[in-house]
Amino acid sequence: MSVLRIEALEKQTEDAVIFPAFGLEVSQGQAVALHSNTNIRNILLRMLNGDMTGSNGDIHVLNKPITTFTKPDYTCIGVSYLDDGLYPRLTVKDVFTFYRGLYNSSRTIPEVLHVLQLETKHKVRVQHLSYSEQRRVQAGRLLFQNPALFVFEEADQNVDMETKRIFIKLIQELKQAGKTILLLTSNMESAITMADHVYRLDETGCHSIEMEQEDEPEAQEDEASVEEIKPVVQFDKIPTKIDDKIILFDPTEIDFVETSAGQVLIHIKGEGFPGVFTLTELETRLQPFGFFRCHRSYIVNLQKVREVITWTRNSYTLILEDDKKTEIPLSKTKMAELKAMIGMK
Repeated sequence: MSVLRIEALEKQTEDAVIFPAFGLEVSQGQAVALHSNTNIRNILLRMLNGDMTGSNGDIHVLNKPITTFTKPDYTCIGVSYLDDGLYPRLTVKDVFTFYRGLYNSSRTIPEVLHVLQLETKHKVRVQHLSYSEQRRVQAGRLLFQNPALFVFEEADQNVDMETKRIFIKLIQELKQAGKTILLLTSNMESAITMADHVYRLDETGCHSIEMEQEDEPEAQEDEASVEEIKPVVQFDKIPTKIDDKIILFDPTEIDFVETSAGQVLIHIKGEGFPGVFTLTELETRLQPFGFFRCHRSYIVNLQKVREVITWTRNSYTLILEDDKKTEIPLSKTKMAELKAMIGMK
């Protein structure tokens, strides 16, 4: 059953296309992530709450166009905003009591406290909670509302590991309960980790991430051609290109490599440099230096990895040892390969 259906939706200003017409359908029990910039995300949120319409097309929820919604209809959509307001002087229990009464919910307060791991905080005022705990309180409002469509804006932005784990588990439980989840984010690692399907929405349209991966046949060069350009001496540095400049980096300087919107980016100390090789070519060049293809879109320098986090049986993340504790997705098949490499069963 389709819960969310976007039909030929587009948004333009007088002199620019914010995003061209695109379609998307999300069924009951699915979690889909839309990766976009902040402007596009804000526009979609305003469309979902009825404050803005598209230049063309419409968004349908439960087979009804949002442009025809009356006030009661919006109860089928629950949105957890990045900057949702909370009542700082109320305790967590008081906030949940208010939400439970507001939505006439059948869910009990102890149940929601348990789901969000806030049992020990129920008597604590919101203003004394950590940022991550406040984000969990925000999610509690949606659990009491119990909509058909759950929308999360930057669900795990700047939260601690415990809260991210709770949110991932929550999304799994919502799916099992037949709910539909839409994640709006500018963080690709979050999108890949938390959703079943990921799409990138920008001024060129809506693209499935699967469609943007490097195809193996494409990465295979003609053998004769390779022989012709094979260097006589070994050259280990990795070239990147910015405008008319070619910048060479030692492999050991590189933290990780990713594909983004069809472009290979080489990340060094928090900065991304456009690469000149495909991801598959870089995998071959970097493998002797301890690099690992951890995901179809990512290559990571294993010497820079500090932690391997298991979120669910099929969801894993590598944490780098940089100041930002950068998170890199690790696919299920690659997890098994990594374990074999480091001698774990």
